[in-house]
Amino acid sequence: MILVTGVSGGLGGLILRGLSRLDGIEVVAGTRAADGVTARRVDFDDPQSLPAAFAGVDVLLVVSAGYAEDDVVLARHGAVADAAARAGVKHLIYTSLAASGESMTIALPHRWSEDRFAAGPYTTTVLRNGLYTEVPVGLAAAGAREAAATGVFAAPFGDGRISVVAKEDLADAAVRVAAESDRDLTAGRPSRHAGKVYELEGGTAVGGADIAAVLAEALGRPVAYRPASLTETRLALNGSGLEPYQITHALSVFSTIIAGRAEAAGSDLPRLLATAERPVRAALARAVGAAGAGGAEEA
Repeated sequence: MILVTGVSGGLGGLILRGLSRLDGIEVVAGTRAADGVTARRVDFDDPQSLPAAFAGVDVLLVVSAGYAEDDVVLARHGAVADAAARAGVKHLIYTSLAASGESMTIALPHRWSEDRFAAGPYTTTVLRNGLYTEVPVGLAAAGAREAAATGVFAAPFGDGRISVVAKEDLADAAVRVAAESDRDLTAGRPSRHAGKVYELEGGTAVGGADIAAVLAEALGRPVAYRPASLTETRLALNGSGLEPYQITHALSVFSTIIAGRAEAAGSDLPRLLATAERPVRAALARAVGAAGAGGAEEA
């Protein structure tokens, strides 16, 4: 049996749906609000609930609980590691952060968690996920109306670029690893993915000029890219309603891009996918359309 945590989130939900479509695979949803026979209550902030939730689970797929301060994330993942050991989980899969994010502040809790899980009595696979396409997509959507009004797209990318990947592609890779691990264990052999660390980087890197070009195509007029400073970005984020730790991590991402350290050097993703990666440019174009850039130009 496979249990997937965080199924109320985007990545966890996609993984759950992918596994549910496979024949011969028993998959259970792990969520704070379990309300069905195929769901179990999994609350990382309530460690006492975890051993029962993990009972009878062969493959535990842990979607990182990174939406918190680092000390909270460490406590959550430490509790998962202990509970998985007590419940007799055989193989644990963890969604971590790709090498292109090593200079970002979000890297530390991920690397700590990798080590913590590796110390357990179960075998492990680490899926080091690249940053989602939503990073540049969000910027494209946010900047669409300003670009329509001014002909300028401003973003804190400097001259750098960031490698991004579609969340659906990461989910497809996770589904394959989890399903194959479960089938191996059912057949009485170790998971073929045991001890593996996969770098799941996207094959496309996007910079400010690339986003400006997509905006220009959507608007039917030239759009220039202007590198925004981290100072002006910090001021904008301070008034955005984000939590302080979210602002810290966001600025760290932008700083890494500006420093030219956010591009992937390689990736294991293509060999885990049955088809080609989903195109980033198409996602950018959809975001621009959803933001109503064309309508903004007419207004």
